[in-house]
Amino acid sequence: MAVTVSLVALFGLVLFFLLRSKTLGYGSAFFAVMFGFFLASTGASGPINELARAVINAIPDL
Repeated sequence: MAVTVSLVALFGLVLFFLLRSKTLGYGSAFFAVMFGFFLASTGASGPINELARAVINAIPDL
């Protein structure tokens, strides 16, 4: 759970800075957020979480 909250905060900050620098429009940001919510409710959420966990566990070994 702690990893998930950290990744949500990280992606939220990236989205905030993209909006602030006008690299990403508000409409695109809305669709990106909605895509994330809908993706989380599908069967793809398990493999995505496993992939993120594997990457996070591999970072200290670099």
